[in-house]
Amino acid sequence: MAKLTPYFYSEDARTQAQFYVNALGGEIQHQMTYGQAPGTEEEMKDKIIHMIFTAAGVTFYMADTMHREPLGRSNNGFDLSLEFATEEEAWEAFSKLSEGGRVIMPLEKQFWGSLFGRIEDKFGIKWQVTTPQA
Repeated sequence: MAKLTPYFYSEDARTQAQFYVNALGGEIQHQMTYGQAPGTEEEMKDKIIHMIFTAAGVTFYMADTMHREPLGRSNNGFDLSLEFATEEEAWEAFSKLSEGGRVIMPLEKQFWGSLFGRIEDKFGIKWQVTTPQA
């Protein structure tokens, strides 16, 4: 049995994690900087080497990237799917996650009986927001 925990690499982990905590409810539980690791270059000392946060009741990990070039939008091969118990929760999450991003598929009642929509947030992460099948 495995446990899946999404791990994001970010150009600004603090800002990105706070966006998700604000949008979905949750908290930043732990963070360490590269400065806590021996031999870190000066410009990386304040960057996040590992962070744990919860949003919408899900645990996520995140770190600032050490890559010199921008990360870009390279995660187009998958979505993260959030299923909410109520339509109200789904609408709120969809609205907040889409701020500064783009709606790929509007959140609407689908033929299978649940609300469903897709967005790409302002950090390039694609999300599916849904409710249980009616």
